[in-house]
Amino acid sequence: MKKVVLAYSGGLDTSAVLVYLRKKNYKVIAFCADIGQNENFEEVKKRAIELGAEKVIVEDLKNIFAKEYIFPMLRANAEYEGYLLGTAIARPLIAKRQVEIALEEKADALAHGATGKGNDQIRFELTYMRFAPHLEIIAPWREWNFKSRKDLVEFLKKEGFEISYEEKQYSVDENLMHTSFEGGIIEDIEKPYPDHIFKKVVPPEKAKDDGDIVEIFFQNGDPIYLNGEKYEPYELIAHLNDIAGKNGIGIRDVVETRANGLKSRGIYETPGVETIIFARKSLEAICLDYNVRRISQILAPLYSELVYKGFWFSPEREMLQFFFDKVSERITGKVVLKLYKGNFKILSRNSPYSLYKKEAVSFETSGELVKWAEGFIRTMGLRFLVNPER
Repeated sequence: MKKVVLAYSGGLDTSAVLVYLRKKNYKVIAFCADIGQNENFEEVKKRAIELGAEKVIVEDLKNIFAKEYIFPMLRANAEYEGYLLGTAIARPLIAKRQVEIALEEKADALAHGATGKGNDQIRFELTYMRFAPHLEIIAPWREWNFKSRKDLVEFLKKEGFEISYEEKQYSVDENLMHTSFEGGIIEDIEKPYPDHIFKKVVPPEKAKDDGDIVEIFFQNGDPIYLNGEKYEPYELIAHLNDIAGKNGIGIRDVVETRANGLKSRGIYETPGVETIIFARKSLEAICLDYNVRRISQILAPLYSELVYKGFWFSPEREMLQFFFDKVSERITGKVVLKLYKGNFKILSRNSPYSLYKKEAVSFETSGELVKWAEGFIRTMGLRFLVNPER
């Protein structure tokens, strides 16, 4: 009997996939990654065993997720059409560990529960192909005849399993970095998102009235200290999620272009990372030379699209990472922010690499810079002087 490792979340879709794979005569190893989602993993494990998994592996990958995936991505200020890539960056981590387990267990195949219209199928499978091209890939949503989640419930009932299921108005994906809300009522772009959906963020108008002040210290582009205390990467994001979330920070309503060209609306809450990005860009503004910053801004969308479309382990993403890591060597310093009802106010920023010179830029001082201005301006306008008919 063949053996398959399934990326298992414990939800309806992957529960149905597990039973489906067993009916195809596969021994199923269910792998669940703890990447910061609010989940009872003992219940997840129990459910998988009840559904017939031969083995269930649950691993805590939160710090690896933060340190080796989120932080490198943030060094590039990654953002795809307004989306901060919270799900996109999680899938390569899960898929890579899934492959490693498959090789350790001498499995014959890899499986996932991603739908045939979305991006996650690409992110899983490109990682599978990168690290284990010889393994079979099983994507049930592209081969079974079920059309909806109601069909999955009926399938499981027929197989003797009672799965509690509520008709959801939207789908949810949660991890340490963000929560995404898609599908159902979210798909109507003529209507606002409902405020009750959020897990991490209080709607700005309901946020606390006094706000909060946060102090973030960066070293080589990564946040290291929060309010004077050093944290592990995942702890720092988790603490910022709590602080920023209470202040209504991090809600985005995005219509993005999927890898297949279809437009899709998603509502995202990313409070901690939204705060890190704002603080980092504030520091970047004083630390980076204009041309270096400009090139970074040109390359960031290319990097972001690679992450979005599942090419985290591609040589081109890794090449761009070298560039952004080098640029980030100068992004060291402290930023103090006030968080208030969905907004940021910069209270201070400083860095040993700061290029900001108050005495040089001030309107209150004069000197040689003023005298040099005429030559600078005439050089800039040389083409107008040489070709006045233009």
